[in-house]
Amino acid sequence: MAVRPSILICALLVVICAAARQDPMEDKTQLPSSYVPSGKAMYKQYCSACHGANGKGGGPAASSLNTRPADLTTLAKRHDGKFPRDYLTGVLRFGPSFSSHGSSEMPVWGPIFQYVDNYDENAVRQRIKNLCDYLESMQEK
Repeated sequence: MAVRPSILICALLVVICAAARQDPMEDKTQLPSSYVPSGKAMYKQYCSACHGANGKGGGPAASSLNTRPADLTTLAKRHDGKFPRDYLTGVLRFGPSFSSHGSSEMPVWGPIFQYVDNYDENAVRQRIKNLCDYLESMQEK
């Protein structure tokens, strides 16, 4: 399957924005090699450009996409009141499927996390778990 240019542009924008938001005074050499950011930090870095700070889908990059980003605060509501952790883990790891997610605009974060974590499978799983935990905390009551 060919990758649409809008996906690559979106992923590139997210990575560039994330790099620009990092504190230049933060000394990353002090972090242990096994450090995995919190779900909140990763959401801000990787997701908020499209999904917005509040998760409702209105981030600054949203207007440049063909398909509006999903409202992540209603994931449980859209899955019969149960947070869809397995589904979300699959979307983050392997990308959205056309039938269940609606589009292929969202970047596939699994390979990006693998690269960032030097292919440490445990770190990748922990990143996805942290991100899922944070998204679960954002659900509308």
